[in-house]
Amino acid sequence: QVQLVESGGGLVQPGGSVRLSCAASGITFSMYRMGWYRQAPGKQRELVADITSDGSTSYADSVKGRFTISRDNAKNTVYLQMNSLKPEDTAVYYCNAKFTLGPLNYWGKGTLVTVSS
Repeated sequence: QVQLVESGGGLVQPGGSVRLSCAASGITFSMYRMGWYRQAPGKQRELVADITSDGSTSYADSVKGRFTISRDNAKNTVYLQMNSLKPEDTAVYYCNAKFTLGPLNYWGKGTLVTVSS
């Protein structure tokens, strides 16, 4: 079955960095647009960044210049490098996989990132 497993979350100080990873299995990874979403307490889930199968990226305005999404198709893994973290980046971060040729859409269970001193 399809699995998206996030890792790398935790507690980090403001201004710090963390890298999230999402390992995918059960899908033809190269045929999926991969994304990172986040949901803060009391707020709706929002797109943070995504990356196409050929490496084109897009970012939410709130993270441009601070976050970098990348993927390794050989390892079936997508990453989110998060720098200059702010308390408002605190959220559960979810990995998402969207099939490029149809409606298939999968989610990971999420990993919590807490930015606090």
